[in-house]
Amino acid sequence: MELSQLRMFKTIADLGSIARAAEELHCVPSNITTRIRKLEEELGQDLFVRQGRGLRLSQNGQVFLEHVNKILIQCDAAKQSMQQDIRPTGLFKLGAIESSAMSRLPSLLAAFHQEYPDVQIQFQTDRWPVLQQEVLNFRLDAAVIAAKPTHPNIGFAALYQEPLILIAPATHPVIKSPQDLAGLGFFMWPAGCPYRQILEAWTQSLDIPIHITDMASNGAILGCVSAGAGLAMVPKSIFDRFIQKSEIQHYQFDALTPVTNYFIWNKNVTKHPAKEAFLSLANHLDF
Repeated sequence: MELSQLRMFKTIADLGSIARAAEELHCVPSNITTRIRKLEEELGQDLFVRQGRGLRLSQNGQVFLEHVNKILIQCDAAKQSMQQDIRPTGLFKLGAIESSAMSRLPSLLAAFHQEYPDVQIQFQTDRWPVLQQEVLNFRLDAAVIAAKPTHPNIGFAALYQEPLILIAPATHPVIKSPQDLAGLGFFMWPAGCPYRQILEAWTQSLDIPIHITDMASNGAILGCVSAGAGLAMVPKSIFDRFIQKSEIQHYQFDALTPVTNYFIWNKNVTKHPAKEAFLSLANHLDF
């Protein structure tokens, strides 16, 4: 078993096609096919199942990929640790919840790219439980989430405080107290979202019934509120950056305490220069 075989295997798993993997790795498809066949013979297991014109991982392939991800990360870290100049280079796989990706992270990503142009960032957004699992499975090097991690294999650092505000259509009657919210409809991210949990805990503590429609998109939530379809509670940074003030009212209540957003990583990865550089830069910037 060779390291190059493992990289080929992971590339096929990521792209779902030998042809696309060959293009990514700058080699001919027949070479990849031969190397993967030898790997399967050595393991005594089929790693892929043909699906239409592409390939998907078999059950054994999914298990093998988890180990391959760990091996490749540790090999890359070992290589970088042996270099005299450990200035970050290579691929940095970063994830974030959508609100952070829309508002806070763009300026930080721009500053990081300017400071470390040799680092290629692979970025994805998702809900925080998915991002945490991707970090645990070594598919992401780090992520930004709005829930404090409790998993023993997750390391974390507080990144910033996110204030929350209530927004309503411009045509909505002025909200003078929380009691004015009774019976109203809200658009919020699905259950499990830390921001939604704040809203639910606040209204329940005041015995104020509200109706929540699940909507897994900040853009869609803002659009619905702008159109007069209902209310929402959003991070203030989203409101400041994207909302046309003439279309939406906003309210701040002392009980809606800011939510800490965290930078997380897998404790089993001993060294990752790009991740460490990103966190260091974040700690020195106001973003």
